[in-house]
Amino acid sequence: MSTKHFFPATEGVVVLGLESLVSRNAHLALDAPAKVVYDKTHSPSRVSVISGGGSGHEPAWSGYVGDGMLAAAVNGEVFASPSAKQIMAAIEHVPSEVGIILCITNYTGDNLHFGLAREKALGRGGRVEILRMTDDVALGRKQTENLGRRGLAGNMFVLKLCGSASHAGYDFDTCYNIGQSVNDNCVTVGSSLDHCHIPGREHHRSIPDDTYVLGMGIHNEPGLHEIAPMPKVDDLVADMLKYCLDPNDKDRAFVDFNPDDVVLLLINNFGGMSNFELEALTSTVRRNLKKDWKITPTREYTSCFETSLNAPGWSLSLLNVSGIERATKTPGSQLLELLDSDTRAPAWPKNGYREAKEAKQAVQADKLAGDDAAAGPKVDPATIESALRKACDAAIKAEPDITKWDIQMGDGDCGEAVVGMCQGVLKKLDAGLCKDGVLLHILDEVDEAVEEIGGTLGAIIAIVVAGFTTQLRQLFAQGDTKAQLDGKIMGKAAGGALRNLMGYTSAAVGGRTVMDTLIPFCEVFEKDGDFAKAVKAGDEGAKSTAGMKAKFGRATYVGEQAESTDMPPDPGAMAAAIFLKGLLSGLPQ
Repeated sequence: MSTKHFFPATEGVVVLGLESLVSRNAHLALDAPAKVVYDKTHSPSRVSVISGGGSGHEPAWSGYVGDGMLAAAVNGEVFASPSAKQIMAAIEHVPSEVGIILCITNYTGDNLHFGLAREKALGRGGRVEILRMTDDVALGRKQTENLGRRGLAGNMFVLKLCGSASHAGYDFDTCYNIGQSVNDNCVTVGSSLDHCHIPGREHHRSIPDDTYVLGMGIHNEPGLHEIAPMPKVDDLVADMLKYCLDPNDKDRAFVDFNPDDVVLLLINNFGGMSNFELEALTSTVRRNLKKDWKITPTREYTSCFETSLNAPGWSLSLLNVSGIERATKTPGSQLLELLDSDTRAPAWPKNGYREAKEAKQAVQADKLAGDDAAAGPKVDPATIESALRKACDAAIKAEPDITKWDIQMGDGDCGEAVVGMCQGVLKKLDAGLCKDGVLLHILDEVDEAVEEIGGTLGAIIAIVVAGFTTQLRQLFAQGDTKAQLDGKIMGKAAGGALRNLMGYTSAAVGGRTVMDTLIPFCEVFEKDGDFAKAVKAGDEGAKSTAGMKAKFGRATYVGEQAESTDMPPDPGAMAAAIFLKGLLSGLPQ
């Protein structure tokens, strides 16, 4: 875990965060002393749904204040329940003529403080009920028989459906019963690579490397199991799903899931996971649900819903909508409408589940690809294949040097990218790319292989190849079908490709980039029509980058080393030069 923070302690940070949230949402207001965020537009004629808890779980719960969700949220200090006085302030800011529902996550402090606030509010008249959200399944019936299950991210379904029912004008009992049934039909299990770290806290516990925690909560408490070594992701996800769905686990089979039930999936980031991994985990969960349980979620939600500061973990929640329908007699379609209904709550994700019509394609794919390729110039199949193979082989052989140079000045991935591009070309050659000798088709396929790798170098090379191909296509489409594919025409196409490329990058000669190879190569080729002479110019340009200070690209961000005369040549420039020399060696001299 990271123990470094911009704020050395939590004092005063809660209110700063709430101020930020309110400042950019016109419907929200902040009672700073009470740490209450409330909806200024909430009507007293509707049920007031209020939630809250300790801070450190952002965007929960203030991020869910808005029509269609919460009327107000009350915030304690980090991982500490708000006081009854604070909760009373929230109740006073959003009075209701029909009643107030206090949605709590069933931790001891929340039960006590929200319970006390309820008693005080009842003494003033009106209807106030507590709805305990208890979706955790990691801790079974036996372990939670005294305190009850914890509330985790599945409680977002309670807040959205109960809040939307209130906004739609449902009466108090219907809102409460829907919320209670949502809780009764929701299961959640979490896992994490480590605990979170609280700013200012000196003592903390870490999870060993190659170990993950199953059944992790959101308050730094120990999880159910620490499992080592780390299993494969599919196995980890399969294990988590068993805790939620296995009907034979009598200690945890809290919700029945039938084959035809409508099921929703919610993936929650504990705060320290990258979106890169979280989205991939979502797909893994979805595939495992279909493969092992024959479940295809009708809705999926993936976001930071209820975090634990910077904990590198996540949870999955499953909601059985059909179970709610059976319990409340509310049609499933109506429940989905409530779930999909708009809300101004800033943290609720906007998913695109509304029906969408695909646009008709006005241009056929073969036209976009250039179906005139077969009408272009032809070359000797054996010669062009030999030249491309030698160029690719030379570049792949140079990978260790390219990588070494890039590690010194960049992120070390240039060699890998070059190998990927060349392997893509070789794969197409093995499939018979050159057998008909149709040059434009060959160039289109080479460009596709390069483009698939991505990265800056791949993009620049792909633009050059695409531009070169377009120039040739235009030259041979100008009416002279007997035009000879000679150095003059090839050089003219190279010059046009360079000018096209310059429209996409400001890199120039002397900037320590691949352009130090491409610019002299294309300029000499266009001027003299001599491929060998152009390759020599490109090679000299590449070698000139040794000791050169970077002006473009990632190498500009390095420190004092960028000023050193001992710097290696630019890896991208050298890779291009090596490829061109290999290409030349495969052509008749």
